[in-house]
Amino acid sequence: MRPETQNLGAHTFSEILSQPRCWARSLDTLRESGEIDAALERLPARCDWLFIGCGSSFYVAQVAAATWIELTGQRARAIPASELLLFPELIGLNPPPQPVLISRSGRTSEVFKAAQFLEKTCDIRTLAITCVNGGALEKASTATIHLAAADERSMVMTRSFTSMLLSLQVLAATVGKQVEFVKSLERIPSSAQRVLDSVVERIRGFVEVSNFSDYVFLAQGPLFGAASEATLKVNEMSCSYSQCFHTLEFRHGPKSIVGPEVLLSFLLSEKGFAAEREVLEEMKALGGTTLAVTNQADASARRAADFLVQLDLDVPELARLTTYLLTFQLLGLFTGLKKGLDPDQPRNLSRVVVLDGGN
Repeated sequence: MRPETQNLGAHTFSEILSQPRCWARSLDTLRESGEIDAALERLPARCDWLFIGCGSSFYVAQVAAATWIELTGQRARAIPASELLLFPELIGLNPPPQPVLISRSGRTSEVFKAAQFLEKTCDIRTLAITCVNGGALEKASTATIHLAAADERSMVMTRSFTSMLLSLQVLAATVGKQVEFVKSLERIPSSAQRVLDSVVERIRGFVEVSNFSDYVFLAQGPLFGAASEATLKVNEMSCSYSQCFHTLEFRHGPKSIVGPEVLLSFLLSEKGFAAEREVLEEMKALGGTTLAVTNQADASARRAADFLVQLDLDVPELARLTTYLLTFQLLGLFTGLKKGLDPDQPRNLSRVVVLDGGN
């Protein structure tokens, strides 16, 4: 089934394919607007950063926090907005961290309430990142980074996720004075286009001949947040059961589910490649069906992966993180289409979660 001819999932498919162009435009806009420098001037100097979101935006926060630590040397954490609202005593706001509130729409109730709580109750200045202008979150926050080009018609976040992540990586590189890393990010759009062009039909064909009952996503370090987002994409777009684990933790009990009907997707890192590849080999030996995305694969990884995507990107590992997600966004899309679903209109979901009295 082809979304461009069948109409189902057409917006989501188009938005997935638009990502390299969207990234280039978003990076240009950030550079030309000066919003990052302007935001930093309005915020107090902090050495502890707190990234906050809901759903996919929480997974943006996870990856952003990992990036922050490596690029700045400062402390960083990621939390769901609900944790701050329900259990603020467990978060640790003294001394105050620098909160970053993430919401595609700028209207997510829990993120908006978190901004109000931090600004009004705690007297902590906040930074928002959103894909709209003039939303409730922007009005509640001290400073805002806008990525209007990344907004979507679809309910499911694809290019908004990756574009907001890229912008937060630029923010981290700016604070950490990592000029060469920003240059690496600027090379990503053209390289990612090559990856995307090579993988679309391969993923479509793989899905058409497969029938999985369970989807498992495995990663470590900065890639764990990306694996969590991959899990959610398959869940949202195809109403499939999906789970996420740290790769080496999968040995400690969860591997009991391994079988040919379970697709095990590995996001293989560079730093942890040898240890993570061993798990890939073990799960293949147990009879699992395996998919692996890695920048460079060795002969052992090639033998152990039933489906392999090799990125071949000549940039630092942190700069590649968005590109890992292209494969899994397409996996969710084509799996949903195979099941006769419309990934543009996932069951039981709305584009924005706005609660009564939210904003």
